[in-house]
Amino acid sequence: MTTVIKAPRINSIDALRGFALAGVVLVHMVEQYIAGPAPEGFMEGINSLPDQIVQGFLQIFFAGKFFALFSILFGLSFSIQMKSADDKGINFAGRFLWRATLLFVIGYIHQLFYRGDILTIYAVLAPFLIPFYKISNKWLLITAGFIFLGIPRFISFLIFGGESVTGVHSMMDSNHELVKQYIDTIQNGSILEVFKANAFYGMLTKIDFQVSFLGRFYYTFGYFLIGLWMGRIGLFRDLASYAKPIKNVMLWSIVGFLVSIVIMVTTFALAPQPVDNTSLPFVLGMNFYDWINVFMTAIILCGFLMLYQRTAWEKRLSFFAPYGRMALSNYFFQSVVGTFIFFGWGLGYLGQIRSLYLFMMALLIIILQTLFSKYWLKKFKYGPLEWLWRCGTYLKWQPFLRENNDKNLNAAKA
Repeated sequence: MTTVIKAPRINSIDALRGFALAGVVLVHMVEQYIAGPAPEGFMEGINSLPDQIVQGFLQIFFAGKFFALFSILFGLSFSIQMKSADDKGINFAGRFLWRATLLFVIGYIHQLFYRGDILTIYAVLAPFLIPFYKISNKWLLITAGFIFLGIPRFISFLIFGGESVTGVHSMMDSNHELVKQYIDTIQNGSILEVFKANAFYGMLTKIDFQVSFLGRFYYTFGYFLIGLWMGRIGLFRDLASYAKPIKNVMLWSIVGFLVSIVIMVTTFALAPQPVDNTSLPFVLGMNFYDWINVFMTAIILCGFLMLYQRTAWEKRLSFFAPYGRMALSNYFFQSVVGTFIFFGWGLGYLGQIRSLYLFMMALLIIILQTLFSKYWLKKFKYGPLEWLWRCGTYLKWQPFLRENNDKNLNAAKA
Protein backbone atom coordinates (compact mmCIF):
# COMPACT_ATOMS: atom_id res chain seq x y z
CA MET A 1 0.00 0.00 0.00
CA THR A 2 1.37 3.42 -1.03
CA THR A 3 1.36 6.17 1.56
CA VAL A 4 -0.24 9.45 0.51
CA ILE A 5 2.48 12.01 -0.08
CA LYS A 6 1.81 15.39 1.51
CA ALA A 7 4.48 18.05 1.20
CA PRO A 8 4.07 21.46 2.82
CA ARG A 9 2.68 24.03 0.39
CA ILE A 10 4.86 26.92 -0.68
CA ASN A 11 2.71 30.03 -1.06
CA SER A 12 4.96 31.65 -3.66
CA ILE A 13 4.41 28.64 -5.98
CA ASP A 14 0.64 28.84 -5.60
CA ALA A 15 0.74 32.58 -6.22
CA LEU A 16 2.90 32.16 -9.34
CA ARG A 17 0.64 29.38 -10.63
CA GLY A 18 -2.40 31.61 -10.19
CA PHE A 19 -0.57 34.50 -11.84
CA ALA A 20 0.32 32.25 -14.79
CA LEU A 21 -3.26 31.02 -15.10
CA ALA A 22 -4.49 34.63 -15.12
CA GLY A 23 -2.26 35.32 -18.13
CA VAL A 24 -3.56 32.21 -19.87
CA VAL A 25 -7.23 33.20 -19.55
CA LEU A 26 -6.49 36.73 -20.79
CA VAL A 27 -5.03 35.29 -24.00
CA HIS A 28 -7.76 32.67 -24.47
CA MET A 29 -10.59 35.16 -23.97
CA VAL A 30 -9.21 37.69 -26.44
CA GLU A 31 -8.60 34.83 -28.92
CA GLN A 32 -12.25 33.87 -28.29
CA TYR A 33 -11.29 30.24 -27.61
CA ILE A 34 -10.76 29.54 -31.31
CA ALA A 35 -7.25 28.12 -30.64
CA GLY A 36 -6.08 28.73 -34.19
CA PRO A 37 -6.17 31.26 -37.00
CA ALA A 38 -9.62 32.49 -37.98
CA PRO A 39 -10.55 32.94 -41.66
CA GLU A 40 -9.37 36.18 -43.18
CA GLY A 41 -11.64 39.10 -42.31
CA PHE A 42 -13.56 37.14 -39.66
CA MET A 43 -12.75 39.65 -36.89
CA GLU A 44 -12.49 42.70 -39.11
CA GLY A 45 -15.63 44.42 -37.84
CA ILE A 46 -14.50 44.42 -34.19
CA ASN A 47 -10.82 45.34 -34.60
CA SER A 48 -10.56 49.08 -34.02
CA LEU A 49 -7.26 50.69 -32.98
CA PRO A 50 -7.80 50.12 -29.20
CA ASP A 51 -8.53 46.45 -29.92
CA GLN A 52 -5.37 46.12 -31.99
CA ILE A 53 -3.38 47.70 -29.15
CA VAL A 54 -4.81 45.12 -26.72
CA GLN A 55 -3.98 42.30 -29.14
CA GLY A 56 -0.45 43.61 -29.66
CA PHE A 57 0.07 43.99 -25.91
CA LEU A 58 -1.05 40.41 -25.30
CA GLN A 59 1.06 39.11 -28.17
CA ILE A 60 4.23 40.73 -26.84
CA PHE A 61 3.82 40.14 -23.10
CA PHE A 62 1.37 37.23 -22.67
CA ALA A 63 0.94 34.86 -25.64
CA GLY A 64 3.37 31.96 -25.30
CA LYS A 65 4.78 33.33 -22.03
CA PHE A 66 2.20 32.50 -19.37
CA PHE A 67 1.67 29.04 -20.81
CA ALA A 68 5.45 28.68 -20.39
CA LEU A 69 5.22 29.69 -16.72
CA PHE A 70 2.44 27.13 -16.28
CA SER A 71 4.66 24.48 -17.87
CA ILE A 72 7.64 25.36 -15.67
CA LEU A 73 5.41 24.89 -12.64
CA PHE A 74 4.35 21.45 -13.87
CA GLY A 75 8.00 20.37 -13.92
CA LEU A 76 8.49 21.96 -10.50
CA SER A 77 5.51 20.04 -9.07
CA PHE A 78 6.95 16.82 -10.46
CA SER A 79 10.24 17.55 -8.73
CA ILE A 80 8.53 18.28 -5.40
CA GLN A 81 6.39 15.11 -5.58
CA MET A 82 9.32 12.86 -6.43
CA LYS A 83 11.56 14.41 -3.76
CA SER A 84 8.83 14.06 -1.12
CA ALA A 85 8.42 10.40 -2.05
CA ASP A 86 12.19 9.80 -1.96
CA ASP A 87 12.38 11.30 1.52
CA LYS A 88 9.80 8.74 2.65
CA GLY A 89 11.52 5.85 0.86
CA ILE A 90 8.69 5.55 -1.70
CA ASN A 91 9.06 4.98 -5.44
CA PHE A 92 6.53 7.42 -6.88
CA ALA A 93 7.30 6.80 -10.58
CA GLY A 94 4.49 4.28 -11.15
CA ARG A 95 1.98 6.42 -9.29
CA PHE A 96 3.08 9.45 -11.32
CA LEU A 97 2.45 7.56 -14.57
CA TRP A 98 -1.04 6.66 -13.38
CA ARG A 99 -1.57 10.27 -12.33
CA ALA A 100 -0.56 11.38 -15.85
CA THR A 101 -3.07 8.92 -17.33
CA LEU A 102 -5.86 10.45 -15.27
CA LEU A 103 -4.71 13.91 -16.32
CA PHE A 104 -5.06 12.85 -19.94
CA VAL A 105 -8.67 11.79 -19.28
CA ILE A 106 -9.46 15.14 -17.63
CA GLY A 107 -7.68 16.94 -20.44
CA TYR A 108 -9.55 15.07 -23.15
CA ILE A 109 -12.89 16.03 -21.60
CA HIS A 110 -11.60 19.62 -21.55
CA GLN A 111 -10.54 19.18 -25.19
CA LEU A 112 -14.15 18.55 -26.16
CA PHE A 113 -14.96 22.11 -25.11
CA TYR A 114 -11.73 23.77 -26.22
CA ARG A 115 -9.34 22.32 -28.78
CA GLY A 116 -6.43 24.32 -27.39
CA ASP A 117 -6.35 22.15 -24.25
CA ILE A 118 -2.84 21.75 -22.83
CA LEU A 119 -3.55 19.06 -20.22
CA THR A 120 -3.44 16.21 -22.74
CA ILE A 121 -0.05 17.46 -23.94
CA TYR A 122 1.23 17.60 -20.36
CA ALA A 123 -0.03 14.07 -19.79
CA VAL A 124 1.73 12.72 -22.90
CA LEU A 125 5.00 14.45 -22.01
CA ALA A 126 4.89 13.65 -18.28
CA PRO A 127 6.32 10.08 -18.50
CA PHE A 128 9.45 11.44 -20.20
CA LEU A 129 10.22 13.46 -17.08
CA ILE A 130 10.87 10.31 -15.05
CA PRO A 131 14.24 9.39 -16.67
CA PHE A 132 15.39 12.97 -16.18
CA TYR A 133 14.75 12.92 -12.44
CA LYS A 134 18.11 11.26 -11.72
CA ILE A 135 20.08 13.19 -14.36
CA SER A 136 22.51 15.86 -13.14
CA ASN A 137 21.56 19.53 -13.17
CA LYS A 138 24.17 20.20 -15.85
CA TRP A 139 22.55 17.77 -18.28
CA LEU A 140 19.07 19.01 -17.44
CA LEU A 141 20.08 22.51 -18.51
CA ILE A 142 22.00 21.26 -21.56
CA THR A 143 18.94 19.32 -22.74
CA ALA A 144 16.66 22.31 -22.15
CA GLY A 145 19.12 24.51 -24.05
CA PHE A 146 19.16 22.01 -26.94
CA ILE A 147 15.37 22.31 -27.11
CA PHE A 148 15.29 26.11 -26.82
CA LEU A 149 17.86 26.45 -29.60
CA GLY A 150 15.17 24.93 -31.81
CA ILE A 151 17.00 21.74 -32.82
CA PRO A 152 13.84 19.55 -32.54
CA ARG A 153 11.97 22.13 -34.67
CA PHE A 154 14.52 21.89 -37.48
CA ILE A 155 14.49 18.09 -37.31
CA SER A 156 10.70 18.20 -37.63
CA PHE A 157 11.01 20.61 -40.56
CA LEU A 158 13.49 18.32 -42.32
CA ILE A 159 11.11 15.36 -41.91
CA PHE A 160 7.77 16.99 -42.68
CA GLY A 161 8.71 20.23 -44.42
CA GLY A 162 5.86 22.68 -44.08
CA GLU A 163 3.23 20.01 -44.57
CA SER A 164 0.70 18.87 -42.01
CA VAL A 165 2.01 16.20 -39.67
CA THR A 166 -1.44 14.61 -39.47
CA GLY A 167 -2.41 15.18 -43.10
CA VAL A 168 -5.17 17.72 -42.37
CA HIS A 169 -3.81 21.08 -43.58
CA SER A 170 -1.17 23.58 -42.58
CA MET A 171 -1.97 25.30 -39.28
CA MET A 172 -1.08 28.60 -40.99
CA ASP A 173 -3.71 28.17 -43.73
CA SER A 174 -6.55 30.17 -42.21
CA ASN A 175 -8.63 30.12 -45.39
CA HIS A 176 -8.71 26.34 -45.83
CA GLU A 177 -12.20 24.95 -46.28
CA LEU A 178 -11.85 22.77 -43.15
CA VAL A 179 -11.01 25.86 -41.09
CA LYS A 180 -14.16 27.58 -42.34
CA GLN A 181 -16.21 24.46 -41.55
CA TYR A 182 -14.76 24.31 -38.03
CA ILE A 183 -15.53 27.99 -37.39
CA ASP A 184 -19.06 27.43 -38.64
CA THR A 185 -19.45 24.45 -36.29
CA ILE A 186 -18.36 26.28 -33.15
CA GLN A 187 -20.32 29.36 -34.18
CA ASN A 188 -23.59 27.66 -35.03
CA GLY A 189 -23.39 24.00 -33.99
CA SER A 190 -24.87 22.20 -31.00
CA ILE A 191 -22.69 21.21 -28.08
CA LEU A 192 -22.53 17.64 -29.40
CA GLU A 193 -21.38 18.89 -32.82
CA VAL A 194 -18.68 20.97 -31.14
CA PHE A 195 -17.60 17.95 -29.08
CA LYS A 196 -17.40 15.84 -32.24
CA ALA A 197 -15.36 18.47 -34.08
CA ASN A 198 -12.94 18.94 -31.18
CA ALA A 199 -12.62 15.21 -30.49
CA PHE A 200 -11.19 14.50 -33.93
CA TYR A 201 -10.46 17.48 -36.18
CA GLY A 202 -9.61 19.70 -33.22
CA MET A 203 -7.20 17.11 -31.85
CA LEU A 204 -5.49 16.67 -35.24
CA THR A 205 -4.94 20.43 -35.65
CA LYS A 206 -3.58 20.61 -32.10
CA ILE A 207 -1.13 17.79 -32.83
CA ASP A 208 -0.01 19.67 -35.94
CA PHE A 209 0.59 22.82 -33.93
CA GLN A 210 2.45 20.91 -31.23
CA VAL A 211 4.62 18.53 -33.28
CA SER A 212 5.25 20.42 -36.53
CA PHE A 213 7.96 23.03 -37.01
CA LEU A 214 5.87 25.35 -34.83
CA GLY A 215 7.38 23.30 -32.02
CA ARG A 216 5.19 23.95 -28.98
CA PHE A 217 5.47 20.28 -27.95
CA TYR A 218 9.25 20.42 -27.65
CA TYR A 219 9.34 23.76 -25.92
CA THR A 220 6.82 22.54 -23.35
CA PHE A 221 9.17 19.75 -22.36
CA GLY A 222 12.06 22.21 -22.19
CA TYR A 223 10.04 24.27 -19.70
CA PHE A 224 9.30 21.09 -17.74
CA LEU A 225 13.05 20.54 -17.38
CA ILE A 226 13.59 24.10 -16.17
CA GLY A 227 10.90 23.55 -13.53
CA LEU A 228 12.53 20.27 -12.50
CA TRP A 229 15.88 22.06 -12.16
CA MET A 230 14.28 24.82 -10.05
CA GLY A 231 12.85 22.18 -7.75
CA ARG A 232 16.27 20.53 -7.48
CA ILE A 233 18.02 23.70 -6.34
CA GLY A 234 15.21 24.61 -3.92
CA LEU A 235 14.66 28.01 -5.52
CA PHE A 236 11.20 28.62 -4.06
CA ARG A 237 12.16 27.38 -0.60
CA ASP A 238 14.83 30.03 -0.20
CA LEU A 239 14.19 32.93 -2.58
CA ALA A 240 16.30 35.34 -0.53
CA SER A 241 19.53 33.40 -1.10
CA TYR A 242 18.92 33.45 -4.86
CA ALA A 243 18.19 37.20 -5.05
CA LYS A 244 21.41 38.08 -6.90
CA PRO A 245 21.24 35.21 -9.47
CA ILE A 246 17.58 36.07 -10.15
CA LYS A 247 18.55 39.70 -10.80
CA ASN A 248 21.39 38.62 -13.12
CA VAL A 249 19.09 36.30 -15.10
CA MET A 250 16.62 39.18 -15.39
CA LEU A 251 19.25 41.52 -16.84
CA TRP A 252 20.65 38.95 -19.31
CA SER A 253 17.11 38.03 -20.36
CA ILE A 254 16.35 41.66 -21.20
CA VAL A 255 19.47 41.72 -23.40
CA GLY A 256 18.49 38.40 -25.00
CA PHE A 257 14.94 39.65 -25.58
CA LEU A 258 16.11 42.79 -27.40
CA VAL A 259 18.71 40.94 -29.48
CA SER A 260 16.15 38.27 -30.45
CA ILE A 261 13.73 40.93 -31.67
CA VAL A 262 16.42 42.41 -33.93
CA ILE A 263 17.38 38.97 -35.30
CA MET A 264 13.75 37.96 -35.92
CA VAL A 265 12.86 41.21 -37.71
CA THR A 266 16.03 40.99 -39.81
CA THR A 267 15.33 37.37 -40.73
CA PHE A 268 11.82 38.09 -41.95
CA ALA A 269 12.96 41.29 -43.72
CA LEU A 270 15.68 39.44 -45.67
CA ALA A 271 13.38 36.53 -46.57
CA PRO A 272 11.78 36.51 -50.05
CA GLN A 273 8.48 38.40 -49.97
CA PRO A 274 5.78 37.43 -49.34
CA VAL A 275 7.22 35.07 -46.75
CA ASP A 276 6.28 31.45 -47.46
CA ASN A 277 4.95 29.78 -44.30
CA THR A 278 6.53 26.49 -45.37
CA SER A 279 9.99 27.93 -46.16
CA LEU A 280 13.22 27.71 -44.17
CA PRO A 281 13.38 31.52 -43.64
CA PHE A 282 9.93 31.35 -42.02
CA VAL A 283 11.04 28.51 -39.74
CA LEU A 284 14.15 30.48 -38.79
CA GLY A 285 12.03 33.54 -38.05
CA MET A 286 9.66 31.47 -35.91
CA ASN A 287 12.65 30.08 -34.03
CA PHE A 288 13.84 33.56 -33.15
CA TYR A 289 10.27 34.50 -32.21
CA ASP A 290 10.31 31.64 -29.70
CA TRP A 291 13.59 32.96 -28.32
CA ILE A 292 11.68 36.18 -27.67
CA ASN A 293 9.08 34.12 -25.78
CA VAL A 294 11.74 32.30 -23.76
CA PHE A 295 13.49 35.51 -22.72
CA MET A 296 10.24 37.33 -21.95
CA THR A 297 9.10 34.35 -19.86
CA ALA A 298 12.34 34.60 -17.90
CA ILE A 299 11.82 38.35 -17.45
CA ILE A 300 8.28 37.87 -16.14
CA LEU A 301 9.33 35.01 -13.85
CA CYS A 302 12.31 36.89 -12.41
CA GLY A 303 10.23 40.04 -12.03
CA PHE A 304 7.58 38.11 -10.12
CA LEU A 305 10.17 36.52 -7.81
CA MET A 306 11.94 39.82 -7.20
CA LEU A 307 8.68 41.55 -6.30
CA TYR A 308 7.51 38.65 -4.16
CA GLN A 309 10.51 39.14 -1.86
CA ARG A 310 9.18 42.57 -0.92
CA THR A 311 6.64 42.49 1.90
CA ALA A 312 4.11 44.82 0.26
CA TRP A 313 4.26 42.99 -3.04
CA GLU A 314 4.13 39.57 -1.40
CA LYS A 315 0.74 40.52 0.01
CA ARG A 316 -0.47 41.77 -3.39
CA LEU A 317 0.77 38.78 -5.38
CA SER A 318 -0.55 36.36 -2.77
CA PHE A 319 -4.00 37.39 -4.02
CA PHE A 320 -3.40 34.81 -6.78
CA ALA A 321 -2.51 31.97 -4.39
CA PRO A 322 -6.07 30.54 -3.97
CA TYR A 323 -6.52 30.81 -7.74
CA GLY A 324 -3.32 28.81 -8.18
CA ARG A 325 -4.22 26.17 -5.61
CA MET A 326 -7.32 25.39 -7.67
CA ALA A 327 -5.57 25.85 -11.03
CA LEU A 328 -6.87 22.62 -12.58
CA SER A 329 -10.50 23.36 -11.70
CA ASN A 330 -10.21 27.02 -12.66
CA TYR A 331 -8.51 26.23 -15.98
CA PHE A 332 -11.21 23.70 -16.88
CA PHE A 333 -14.20 25.79 -15.86
CA GLN A 334 -12.93 29.05 -17.35
CA SER A 335 -12.88 27.25 -20.70
CA VAL A 336 -16.45 26.06 -20.17
CA VAL A 337 -17.51 29.63 -19.38
CA GLY A 338 -15.50 31.08 -22.28
CA THR A 339 -16.81 28.66 -24.87
CA PHE A 340 -20.35 29.18 -23.52
CA ILE A 341 -19.97 32.91 -24.16
CA PHE A 342 -18.64 32.52 -27.70
CA PHE A 343 -19.89 29.24 -29.16
CA GLY A 344 -23.27 28.56 -30.72
CA TRP A 345 -24.31 26.07 -28.04
CA GLY A 346 -24.17 28.96 -25.56
CA LEU A 347 -24.60 32.69 -26.10
CA GLY A 348 -23.04 32.65 -29.58
CA TYR A 349 -20.99 35.87 -29.40
CA LEU A 350 -18.08 34.55 -31.49
CA GLY A 351 -16.60 37.35 -33.58
CA GLN A 352 -18.97 39.95 -32.12
CA ILE A 353 -17.18 41.36 -29.04
CA ARG A 354 -14.27 43.79 -29.27
CA SER A 355 -10.90 42.69 -27.89
CA LEU A 356 -10.85 45.59 -25.45
CA TYR A 357 -14.08 44.40 -23.87
CA LEU A 358 -12.92 40.78 -23.90
CA PHE A 359 -9.80 41.83 -22.00
CA MET A 360 -12.00 43.45 -19.35
CA MET A 361 -14.25 40.36 -19.21
CA ALA A 362 -11.17 38.19 -18.67
CA LEU A 363 -10.08 40.37 -15.76
CA LEU A 364 -13.55 39.96 -14.26
CA ILE A 365 -13.36 36.17 -14.63
CA ILE A 366 -9.95 36.14 -12.91
CA ILE A 367 -11.23 38.21 -9.98
CA LEU A 368 -14.42 36.18 -9.56
CA GLN A 369 -12.61 32.83 -9.79
CA THR A 370 -9.96 33.98 -7.33
CA LEU A 371 -12.55 35.17 -4.80
CA PHE A 372 -14.54 31.97 -5.26
CA SER A 373 -11.37 29.87 -4.81
CA LYS A 374 -10.59 31.70 -1.58
CA TYR A 375 -14.10 31.01 -0.30
CA TRP A 376 -14.04 27.37 -1.46
CA LEU A 377 -10.69 26.62 0.18
CA LYS A 378 -11.97 27.83 3.54
CA LYS A 379 -14.40 24.91 3.48
CA PHE A 380 -12.58 22.31 1.38
CA LYS A 381 -9.00 21.09 1.20
CA TYR A 382 -8.88 20.94 -2.60
CA GLY A 383 -10.65 22.21 -5.66
CA PRO A 384 -13.26 19.79 -7.05
CA LEU A 385 -11.13 18.48 -9.93
CA GLU A 386 -7.98 18.48 -7.79
CA TRP A 387 -9.81 16.30 -5.26
CA LEU A 388 -11.10 13.87 -7.91
CA TRP A 389 -7.62 13.68 -9.44
CA ARG A 390 -6.11 12.97 -6.03
CA CYS A 391 -8.73 10.29 -5.25
CA GLY A 392 -8.04 8.65 -8.59
CA THR A 393 -4.29 8.84 -8.07
CA TYR A 394 -4.42 6.87 -4.82
CA LEU A 395 -7.54 4.83 -5.74
CA LYS A 396 -9.35 5.74 -2.55
CA TRP A 397 -11.45 8.63 -1.27
CA GLN A 398 -9.35 11.47 0.09
CA PRO A 399 -10.37 13.89 2.87
CA PHE A 400 -12.26 16.76 1.29
CA LEU A 401 -13.77 18.92 4.03
CA ARG A 402 -11.51 21.01 6.22
CA GLU A 403 -11.24 19.86 9.83
CA ASN A 404 -13.29 22.73 11.25
CA ASN A 405 -16.10 21.85 8.84
CA ASP A 406 -15.80 18.17 9.82
CA LYS A 407 -16.21 19.14 13.47
CA ASN A 408 -19.17 21.38 12.71
CA LEU A 409 -20.78 18.59 10.71
CA ASN A 410 -20.28 16.07 13.53
CA ALA A 411 -21.68 18.56 16.05
CA ALA A 412 -24.74 19.12 13.87
CA LYS A 413 -25.31 15.36 13.65
CA ALA A 414 -25.01 15.03 17.42
